[in-house]
Amino acid sequence: MANETDAPAPFGAQLRRPRSKALPQHSRAHNRSLILQTLFTDGAMSRADLSRQSGLTRPTVSGLVAELEADALVTELGPREDLRVGKPATLINLNVDAFHIVVVDLSQPDHFVGAVTNLRGDIVNSAKIEVDGATGDQALVRIIRLVERLAAMTPRRLLGIAVGCPGVIDADGTVLDSVALGGGLPLQQQLAEHFRLPVHVLNDANVAALGVHAFELEPVGDLLVVALEHGVGTGMVLGGRLVVGERFAAGEIGHLTIDEDGEPCPCGRRGCLEVLIGSDHLTRRIAAAPAGDRDSVLRSAGSILGGVLAPIISAVNITEIVVTGPAELVDGPFIEAVHATAMSRTLASVGNDLAVTATSTNSDLILRGGAAFLLAAELGVS
Repeated sequence: MANETDAPAPFGAQLRRPRSKALPQHSRAHNRSLILQTLFTDGAMSRADLSRQSGLTRPTVSGLVAELEADALVTELGPREDLRVGKPATLINLNVDAFHIVVVDLSQPDHFVGAVTNLRGDIVNSAKIEVDGATGDQALVRIIRLVERLAAMTPRRLLGIAVGCPGVIDADGTVLDSVALGGGLPLQQQLAEHFRLPVHVLNDANVAALGVHAFELEPVGDLLVVALEHGVGTGMVLGGRLVVGERFAAGEIGHLTIDEDGEPCPCGRRGCLEVLIGSDHLTRRIAAAPAGDRDSVLRSAGSILGGVLAPIISAVNITEIVVTGPAELVDGPFIEAVHATAMSRTLASVGNDLAVTATSTNSDLILRGGAAFLLAAELGVS
């Protein structure tokens, strides 16, 4: 029988402070998460099924289910309809509306987007607020106003608030560097103090990676998401765990210098990846090119990205890459060139299994990724 405290680490586990020793209450919390994870992944089942699937003993499962029912996190659906002899087993399932989650996407330059989701990441309400050029504390006022509006849209208890923010965000949710919010802003702390709820603030590309990993793909352990709509950023999941880096800046590839004599970049240098393949710059380059050269411009940009990604692919042997951005840019010649260049610059043993796909930029991806992170951090469900 499996050890009753063995379960996969959730996405948020690497951001938690390590415990000095395991205590009985820690094992019980771990096992509660295992029950919720099993129901989240496999759907409705009986207590006996839960015991077999989770590796926990039947008495342990019964006790945990009773606790979770008291918290309204699981609910009985009634007897199973089957042809087996004997009393039919009672099915239980995750109560996806036991709590709702407020998620906010700060990646858009002209407006902030937010949503209310259930415990499966399904969006049940949404709202947005215009930025009007606000930064720093003025932007914070708009974020608070948006969260208040969203919280008023649901009668359910709130599990917490998740925020996807462009820039470098540390483990405490402090915005270290962001065009939208400036630097040194303890956004997570300020929102938690205002709303008296658990709050998690993460880099928007990291949240998008969680959204793809949790909701867009068949289960994979390793994934790299490249977001092109506003600048260039990446989010990476390795072994089911989000990679944030020692200085919380993993994936900040937009300001790698590609062409030292290239176009000036807002960062003060020239020829950064962002000004070569970022969607705004790429759209302008296509508009200025002679008629009929559109595909050539897109292939050139895709080849540049493929060349940047090849060392990453080789270093960690990643096999799933998803590029998000406007469909008219990332589909077709661009994504084909990313794949072809990445494969041509890596060993066959590394690149042959590489899958490179494109998906249209969609704020829902960041919003649902925020819900996935909050579920992992607060309930241990990933």
